Amino acid sequence: MELATFGGGCFWCVEAVFQEVEGVDKVISGYTGGNAPGKPTYREVCSGLTGHAEVVQVTFDPEIISYEDILTIFMTTHDPTTLNRQGADVGTQYRSAIYYHNDKQKEIAKAVKQKISAYYPQPIVTETSPLSIFYEAEEDHQDYYRNNKAQGYCRAVISPKLAKLRQLHANKLKKENT
Repeated sequence: MELATFGGGCFWCVEAVFQEVEGVDKVISGYTGGNAPGKPTYREVCSGLTGHAEVVQVTFDPEIISYEDILTIFMTTHDPTTLNRQGADVGTQYRSAIYYHNDKQKEIAKAVKQKISAYYPQPIVTETSPLSIFYEAEEDHQDYYRNNKAQGYCRAVISPKLAKLRQLHANKLKKENT
């Protein structure tokens, strides 16, 4: 198993996307990229004062899905051209970011961003940085979409992202999601 860590706006959205991908074993919502001491809380991260981003850490089987495919799914299911925002979520905690775990991931990220840039009319602003400390988010932020599908944010924001995932990447989904 390998790890991939991404920030693409609200972690609930990114988590829901990767939970449907074949070869993904686990998705944990959390925080990284900040400079405040100690483990940050959701409220502290949402204040924008800690410097952390909302991220997910994806455990995947590279025998089933490659890191390149994981990155392509990530880059095409959120807007990598908006700086510090995704839809109505605004602030540095919602930045688009790839946090690489090693030099190989760094190089793949660079190549995927270059390839994907041709599909967007605006420049890609996705940050590429080494992973610092990953902090797991509070329990009520784990499996958020699965546990709250009827909630307004889930219906209005997450469900359309999942529809886009299913349209663009049907061949990469777990069988129960196709």
